[in-house]
Order: sequence, then C-alpha cells, then structure tokens
Amino acid sequence: MSSTASRDADVVPPAADRAATAAAVPSPPVPSSPAPSSPAPSSPAPSSPAPSSSRRRTTRRPNRRPTIRDVAAASGVSRGTVSRVINGGHWVSPEARAAVEDAIRKTGYRANEHARSLVTGRANSIAFLLTEPQHLLFEDPNFPRLLRGATEAAATREMPMVLLVAGTAEERRRVAGYVEAGHVDGVLLISSHAGNPMLAELLRLNVPTVACGVPLGYEDKVAYVAADDLSGGRAMTQHLLDAGRRRVATITGPMDTPGGVLRLQGFREALGDLFDPALVEHGDYTRESGRRAMARLLADHPDLDAVFVHSDLMAAGALVAAQAAGRDVPGDVAVAGFDDNGVAEQLHPALTTMRQPYERISAEMVRLLMELVGGAEPAAMTLPTSLVVRDSA
Repeated sequence: MSSTASRDADVVPPAADRAATAAAVPSPPVPSSPAPSSPAPSSPAPSSPAPSSSRRRTTRRPNRRPTIRDVAAASGVSRGTVSRVINGGHWVSPEARAAVEDAIRKTGYRANEHARSLVTGRANSIAFLLTEPQHLLFEDPNFPRLLRGATEAAATREMPMVLLVAGTAEERRRVAGYVEAGHVDGVLLISSHAGNPMLAELLRLNVPTVACGVPLGYEDKVAYVAADDLSGGRAMTQHLLDAGRRRVATITGPMDTPGGVLRLQGFREALGDLFDPALVEHGDYTRESGRRAMARLLADHPDLDAVFVHSDLMAAGALVAAQAAGRDVPGDVAVAGFDDNGVAEQLHPALTTMRQPYERISAEMVRLLMELVGGAEPAAMTLPTSLVVRDSA
C-alpha cells in the first residue's frame, strides 16, 4: 500500500492577518500639544514583531512505510529483482537474493499481502483445522499445544493462520465452502478419524493438506507428521515389564485414530505371550472415559498390577478410579500415560508417560505444508517419542 509524504512548508500568516499586524505597529510620534478635550495619551501597545525566518515552523514528515524502491536502493539491484525475490526467488542469483533479504531486514520492508495475492493467486494464509467438537479445543491439552506451535512456526514465515473447527456435518459444510473459496492456501488437519469425510473433501478440492498423525486409509495420498505411536506403546509397556509387572492392562484411545490403533499394537508386541485381550478397555481420550475404563478393569480383574493408558488425560481419570477403589499407585497398581502435555507432572502421584515432541510436530507440519503449496509432492515424517519416568510407574 503506497503512502504520500507530507510536504515541508513555511507557516506564513494569511493576508488579513498580515494587514492586522502591520496596523498594530505605530508610526513615529510627532510632538504636539494634546487637545484639551482629548484624554491623556497612553503608552503605545507593544508592537508585534514582523514575521521573520527565525519564527518559521515546518511540519514534521510522518514515518513512511518502506517500499520496493527503498529495498532496491539499499540492495543495489533493480526493483524487478526485488519483486522476484519477494514472490519466490525464481531467476535470481544467490548473491542478489542475499542482498535483497539483507536490505529487507535493514529497511523493515513488509510486503503488501493484498497486492501480492492479486499477482500470485494465493491467499497467503493457512488453516489449522480441528475435526473434533469445539469444546475439546479447550479441554484436551494436546490441541492448544499444537495450535501454539503451529502459530509460532507460521509466524516465522510471515504466514497468518486461521483456526477452523469441523466437528459436525454443518461445520464441515461451512469449512469446505470457506476453503473452496480460496481463503487459505493449505490446511493443517488435526485429529482426523478414519472415515471422516473432511479429509476426503479436502482431497476432492485439491487443497494442500498435512495431517497430524497417520491419516488412516490415506497414508499414500496425504502428507503427515506423526509421533511414533507404535514404538512409544512398545517402550512404555516394556518399561512396566522391566519393573516386574506381569498383569498389565491398557486403556486405548478411539480405534479409528492412529494413536488408538498403533499404541495398542506396540502394547501387544511388547507383551507377546503375556497379552490378554480381556485386559483391554477402550476410551475416547477424555478424563471421564479413563475413569470409567479403569473402574471396570479393577472390578473385573483385581489381580492386575499395571495399566498403560493411551493419554495423560485418561490417565488422570484412571488415578481417580484407583483411589476410589482403595488401590495404592504405584504400590498396588502402576499407572502410565502417553503425551506429557503438562497434565502429567501436575497429577498425584506425578505420572510416568511417553513424551510427544509437540513443538517439532507443529513446525514440521507447517514446513511440509508450505512445500506442498509451492508444488512439492506429499511427504511423511515420523518423530520419536521419549520415556519420562515419574512416580506413578
């Protein structure tokens, strides 16, 4: 957006004011006898000085937004070269690109996003799309962590991000219309369930999309970044076995999510012949579902001595159920979680869990999405989890 600089101007009184000023200056007095009827002469009023250069004021030039012309002058290249760097850097030498980028930093230049959108045909924004009920955005601590990390990663690329929620059919319809209208260049898809029509709709619209977690059923079609749920489930179960636990149960996440499927697979692989399908309960990643599942396990299998819970929030509910049943943790039964999203260390006892690298997941999702927007092929990345041992197991 261009701006017009203010012109410096001398402040000169208008003609009428000049005449008034001149009239206020008395002529040299002429000696004469005052008329008898005239009052005694009073002292003349102080004369107003004539306008002089010493009293002239100038208007202050406001701060002007740097332009491409300023960047070109600072970098020593043409405005066309600056424009090419700003719009992707095609047909620009590394030396020229470096000079322009340095000049942009020094001048504080910011691109006019509206004008650039008209040239590139892009919205210059991306979406963080949560395919869950709205209340989970605030109740499940994983989602705010991912949102904060994605926002920070997008900000480093000068890329605004909008938050969209599509937990119902009507919300999915509105989101599809918004995306199809070209308001965003790509989508970060959060918490996709197998069979969720939102992912199929994004593919139909040919919208660049990166999923958080393995997109079940679309592994070869959609880019994704995932924590290693399989090895994480295996590592946590092995930790419980190494601590001498033998009747190990698990509370899974939904079985239409990658976390539910792959963490259970890792659990089974680690147990081998010790695996007992009767010691498997299912939850939905909420605190209450963890409490109910734990209560069932303790009632039906009083001899169990450890429970691997597939999320820290469900594990918080499991601890409540164990306390209600009079079971000591970890003395009678060990409880372990998965996430390490801030909940685990606040519980009593503090929760042993598997840590997901949320910040890196978010950053890699943004990176892959920007590559997709630029024309790259979909790619996948699986990041390692790490065991965090605390008091509960």
